[in-house]
Amino acid sequence: MYLALFSIVSLVILIDQATKSFIAKSFKLYESMVVIQHFFSLTYTRNPGAAFGFLAGQDGHFRAIFFLLISCVALVFLVYFFMNTPPEERFSLAAISLILGGAIGNFLDRVKMGEVIDFLDFYIGQHHWWIFNVADSAITVGISILVLQMFLKKTKESEILS
Repeated sequence: MYLALFSIVSLVILIDQATKSFIAKSFKLYESMVVIQHFFSLTYTRNPGAAFGFLAGQDGHFRAIFFLLISCVALVFLVYFFMNTPPEERFSLAAISLILGGAIGNFLDRVKMGEVIDFLDFYIGQHHWWIFNVADSAITVGISILVLQMFLKKTKESEILS
């Protein structure tokens, strides 16, 4: 089972890094290619901040140290959480694997470049969502699975107590 989970982590990192490398080699910075008109484009950007551009305007040295420290703490926490989750909680372990793979993918960018490559650009007309990457997607899906599981577990516990 842990081999399958390690495979999820590895696959997320591989796809994330391969797509970022492809975008960086194929596009000029800020270049955009429409994939689905009025809905989805590939747009090469670099994000020195975190999700939604958090701290993007801060001093580069402060930002680099801050994000590397936060990333290290998060990775240690995720590995600890992963190792202490019972094997029968497969969905939780898969979710943590997605989050861990995404966190490592973005961490690698920060170590190599001091920023993260983003390129998935969804929008409806002029209303844009933040541009993100495969690692961000894996983290979001993993967190969504964990939140859904917690909600379902609470609902089940409430039914048992009723």
